[in-house]
Amino acid sequence: MADRKPIPLICVGEGGTAPELSPAQQRWAAASGFAGQRGRLLALPDEAGSIAACLFGLGSEADRPALVLGLAAAALEPGTYALAGTPGDRTVAALGFRLGAYRFDRYRRPRAAVMLADPEGADAAEVDRLVEAAFLARDLINTPANDLGPAALETEIRKLAARHGIEARSVVGDELLAQNFPLIHAVGRAAAEAPRLVELVWGRESDPAITLVGKGVTFDTGGLDIKPSSGMALMKKDMGGAANVLGLTHAIIDARLPIRLRVLIPIVENAISGPAFRPGDVLRARNGVTVEIGNTDAEGRLILADALALADEAAPELIIDMATLTGAARVALGPDLPPLYATDDGVAEGLLAAGRETDDPLWRLPLHAPYESMLASRIADVNNAGSGGFAGSITAALFMRRFVSRAKAWAHLDIYGWAPEPRPGRPFGGTDQGIRAIYGYLRRRYS
Repeated sequence: MADRKPIPLICVGEGGTAPELSPAQQRWAAASGFAGQRGRLLALPDEAGSIAACLFGLGSEADRPALVLGLAAAALEPGTYALAGTPGDRTVAALGFRLGAYRFDRYRRPRAAVMLADPEGADAAEVDRLVEAAFLARDLINTPANDLGPAALETEIRKLAARHGIEARSVVGDELLAQNFPLIHAVGRAAAEAPRLVELVWGRESDPAITLVGKGVTFDTGGLDIKPSSGMALMKKDMGGAANVLGLTHAIIDARLPIRLRVLIPIVENAISGPAFRPGDVLRARNGVTVEIGNTDAEGRLILADALALADEAAPELIIDMATLTGAARVALGPDLPPLYATDDGVAEGLLAAGRETDDPLWRLPLHAPYESMLASRIADVNNAGSGGFAGSITAALFMRRFVSRAKAWAHLDIYGWAPEPRPGRPFGGTDQGIRAIYGYLRRRYS
């Protein structure tokens, strides 16, 4: 079996034909009603009754997701397959197939893999790095909090750093106060495992400075403003921003993009115990801004505020943060389309274009200044929770913009990090969002 040749996966557009089929196979396809319908999979037998090839329907060109081959990988039996027919761009086709073959098997008996032979004409190295980036993010998000608390997440970051031969530095526990990260400390101090900030730096000092910041809340109870059980059910994914930043970090370093990369991951568990921060507390952020706590469940923006303030002190060319930040973003745009906020139109357009090209869509929402009034506090500079319940994703972005003033540009992605239903290239569960959009933008801008 190990020497068996890959099974051809013959890709056919809707209404198209597969001239490589024998007359008998063509009759079999016609009798089975196969006409290239999107996602339709049909095994073709040989004379001995074994599978000689599989037909896969791409659907119409006008309604074809770039990662449509992910549907094939999700449905095929374990084995090795080879692209044939008319799959389009072979790098994109291979990427879609391999992303669709993802399976999280940490807690169950592993299933034999669905694999793809390297297609001729595809950029195999590019496919490998983007698949590894996505799988890193997915594995971290899917891992429950009992196995991925703050200390374990730091360990995973250090593994990534070691893989690429770079140093990881961390500030942990009360040392956060000594080094002026009061918001990270306040949000995480009630948990059994200490809060922390982990930093990676890679690249030449002479290259353009790009800083990535990822929200690393390993579990979010909501704090004293506790979530209902239904709201807590998926909160293992509240470190999805950190997970996606780490996947993106791998892709950037593996591609050797000519940038000076800095990665900042604030990590906490938002737990409930005696030391928990409270509604009505006033906390002073790293940059001196005083924050009244309107809601302890708006904790992600607090830990990001300290990390963004640190990133901003170096006045980099670009800061990008990723965070599973607000339910309001899901209400506005659903689970598949993360809002993008940016202070620079060129950066925003570049990210949107790269997302469209790689089936990693984003949608720009405005940093609408009049909504700043919703964050007003009578006793502090700002409240961490917007009043009235309106524009929750926008007010969260406006809150974080207060901590970026020196950087030339800042972009914020309010991601979901979860696929509630399987989609082409994205099986159910923890998922990558924004990695290919940001990577594609940076590669185009700096290569």
